[in-house]
Amino acid sequence: MEAINRSRLFTASCLALIVTAMTFAIRAGILNELGTDFGLSNTELGWVNSMAFLGFPIATIFGGFLYNVIGPKKILYLAFLSHLLGLILTIFAGGFWGLLISTFLIGFANGTVEAACNPMISDMYYNNQTEMLNKFHVWFPGGIVIGALCAYFMGNAGIGWQIQIAIMLIPTLIYGFLIFGQEFPKMENMETDTGVNLKKMFTTPLYIFMVICMTLTATTELGTQQWVEKILGNAGAHPMLILVLVTGLMAVGRFFAGPIVHRINPVGVLLGSSIIATIGIVLMSMATGGMVYLAAIIFAIGVMYFWPTMIGFVGEYMPETGPLGMSLIGGAGMFATSLWQPVIGGWIDTEKAKAIAEGLSGPAAELAAGQATLDNIAVFPAILVVAFGLLFFYRKKLEERRVAQAH
Repeated sequence: MEAINRSRLFTASCLALIVTAMTFAIRAGILNELGTDFGLSNTELGWVNSMAFLGFPIATIFGGFLYNVIGPKKILYLAFLSHLLGLILTIFAGGFWGLLISTFLIGFANGTVEAACNPMISDMYYNNQTEMLNKFHVWFPGGIVIGALCAYFMGNAGIGWQIQIAIMLIPTLIYGFLIFGQEFPKMENMETDTGVNLKKMFTTPLYIFMVICMTLTATTELGTQQWVEKILGNAGAHPMLILVLVTGLMAVGRFFAGPIVHRINPVGVLLGSSIIATIGIVLMSMATGGMVYLAAIIFAIGVMYFWPTMIGFVGEYMPETGPLGMSLIGGAGMFATSLWQPVIGGWIDTEKAKAIAEGLSGPAAELAAGQATLDNIAVFPAILVVAFGLLFFYRKKLEERRVAQAH
């Protein structure tokens, strides 16, 4: 039997995650162009965005259940084919419905990548899971940096959105080349009994609590980033450069996450992140010009640890939920974000109409709408401050009780 080439599979996983991230960044950068070319409102653009976030949880649920049966190999093959088809159909989309279908396929591919790669990496590096999962998840913000820079330079050069989408075919074909014909791990180091996974998920209140929190952490991070062009396009700072700044800091932070998470503990990290994210979004809702970059830095520090720490928390404290537990908590986050996309688009439309009614016009009305929308989004991390604060003190009390009983 051919030996498993862990390094090659890990590299392929990182490239697949880069494609996933590039789809978010480039789509955020071309929203205005799509709206103009196809005559779409912000609400309609929100529905297009929502398809990416809806396809993701469907794939993670589908992939989470299938992982125990067919393993990561076929799931990652499906991700490659879905990316390829979704990107090509987007390039040739003729309007709203074409964008809706192709964006759903891309979202499905993105979710399939997560469903295959998170448990596969945990299985391959069973004795070093935390470090390797963090190194894997570096490439979501890292990929957004790559995608945002592509959108920025290609957009400034007058290169159309179709070519910006086509550029993502390059890393897609590379990761496809890396995975085909390879031997994959056999799931020897994980709980792969679906019945056990389901029982632990639905009978563990902490897991249910974390799933609810994941819907808020994901929307705080991805909901804000996906609308950066519309929300901050008239704040006096280039939206794509803000996205590069935010996600670049996130990539660096995640690379060095291990020592921080171990020193503070995951719940402390999540509580601190919620506080900082709330402050960052509120500051972005008031800032203009160069101050937008400072507010964006604070926002980046707030959200950088949300996604990997939530998944890592499940793997560390609820291991019997298995690959299914890891997949479904990510799916819950993306599903919630998909539901909020048209709502956020509707907020922008409504606030713009209010601004125009109050006598503003053009960029001033757009700026007022974006700032008011950020105020609404700030509610999500504010709720998390309370939720993770309660969890922090609850776990602290449990630990104190444990120590007292030991003595």
